[in-house]
Amino acid sequence: MASTRDIRRRIKSVKNTAQITKAMQMVAAAKMRKAQQAALVGRPYAQLMNEIMAKAAEGTVGFDHPLMQPRTAAKRAVILVSSDRGLCGGLNGNLFREVTKLDKDTVFITAGKKAAQFIARTKRTLAAEFTYKDTPEFTEARAISKFVQQLFLKGEVAAVDILFPKFVNTLTQSPALVPFLPIGQLTAASAGINEPKKELAAHSSTEIFEFEPDEETVLGELLPHSLNFQMHQILLETKASEQSARMVAMKNATDNAKEIIKSLTLEYNKLRQANITKELLEITTAQMAVG
Repeated sequence: MASTRDIRRRIKSVKNTAQITKAMQMVAAAKMRKAQQAALVGRPYAQLMNEIMAKAAEGTVGFDHPLMQPRTAAKRAVILVSSDRGLCGGLNGNLFREVTKLDKDTVFITAGKKAAQFIARTKRTLAAEFTYKDTPEFTEARAISKFVQQLFLKGEVAAVDILFPKFVNTLTQSPALVPFLPIGQLTAASAGINEPKKELAAHSSTEIFEFEPDEETVLGELLPHSLNFQMHQILLETKASEQSARMVAMKNATDNAKEIIKSLTLEYNKLRQANITKELLEITTAQMAVG
């Protein structure tokens, strides 16, 4: 049975842990707000760029681009995007569980240290390893995007997908596997993206876009840029998911530490009371024996 000294030592240790997790929770909460804002700010830009690409596609007949042409390679590539650090609940675990469902001959390009460590540990094929900052920069995303575009254009892989933790809200982040290459055929209806909002679609239907020098040239320039931007947006979404998951995990850890402290304090008081009662009984027994 633990002594009062052991229990006091455990209470002190748990209190120190609670202080650390509380501090990490506050830091993650501050970073979470910044990461969520960065992820949400990019969505209107993506919406407008997709509308322009859809409009440009209306004026082209039989438009084709090397990034839209299917390849005959046997292998498939997946860009695996994870966090650099742990302590973010089951975020990375859920992501890596999806990796085990993929074919063994899949080629991986990792973004994030945890992803690279997992691929190395499971002895899967790693084509390249990238890192990105707490606030992902466009140049970092462009480097990843250009690397996989070269793999695809050289015919080394037949297709490229991205597996990342999709940010839904602060409490929910789910693994998502989205296609990256080849780019689907562009149509004015969808352009391979989400449907525009009704008010935007109604507004743009009355507008006349003029493209210089022509639609095909604009589309040829926009397609690689759209891939770079999509990669950057996914890095931002991943950071928002990571900080949200870490904030929730640290909050749960702090709450659990408080419960443990409460339980240990109760146990300490009971043991202390039992020791006091025992001492009183010993004193009373000794007095009766003397009397």
